[in-house]
Amino acid sequence: MVDKSEKFNWLVRIGYFSRAIFYTVLGLIALTSAGKIGEGTNGVFRAIDEFPAGTVILWILVIGLTAYALFRFASLFFDIENNGSDKKGWAKRVGHGGSGIGHLALAYSAYQFATTAGTPSGSGDGAQEAASGVLSVSLGGIVLGLLGIAFLVTAIFQFKKAYTGEFMHRISSRAPDATRVLGGAGFAARGVVYLVIGWSLFQAGFMSQGSDEVKTIGDAVASLAGTGFIFTLVAIGLLLFGIFSLVLARYRIIPDMSSGGKIPSFRA
Repeated sequence: MVDKSEKFNWLVRIGYFSRAIFYTVLGLIALTSAGKIGEGTNGVFRAIDEFPAGTVILWILVIGLTAYALFRFASLFFDIENNGSDKKGWAKRVGHGGSGIGHLALAYSAYQFATTAGTPSGSGDGAQEAASGVLSVSLGGIVLGLLGIAFLVTAIFQFKKAYTGEFMHRISSRAPDATRVLGGAGFAARGVVYLVIGWSLFQAGFMSQGSDEVKTIGDAVASLAGTGFIFTLVAIGLLLFGIFSLVLARYRIIPDMSSGGKIPSFRA
């Protein structure tokens, strides 16, 4: 009989596998298809939908990206990765929360494509519609602005991970030798993307720029298309991050979980 900890372990690994699919496709599209990357996140899911068994892959993404988002929320609220409750620890946990929100949004987009035969309603502006809804309520601008700050904090930690390689201590020693390079390039690229997303939310929330400026991950990459060399480096980095996520699906050290919450040890 599989216990709760083992189920949690497998759900997280499916999450990393799903993340691998998304970022690999995102990087490939950015490098090879200007038209599709111009569609932002929808271009990625439309490309996946066109794969053989594309709908099945989309449902895997729905489950996996949701599982990964919940894993990140568990890190925020229950500190299952032992980041601590000091300022540095809370900054990391808030960053994980921002990552959770981003991947939950991706899971919802994948769900839309999986259930509507590749033609979701809203024509790709789901993030903008959601942001408009938030702005329409009392203190909605503050909520969006704070979410933007969370993404900016996440971006800072992405760059820090890329530079220090601190992510390696949560990866089994049996992982391939290239893991450090793959992760470093991937986290740096994702840091750039999260900066764009965070700034778009900050502008919408605190600078009255409107919900139309809010960007998802794919939209953020598309917005870099005119930057030439920077865009190419980010695209390559995202492709490498997809490969890195595939390594994590196998070699990431997942926190043990019990019915009472976290356990401070890790297992390879």
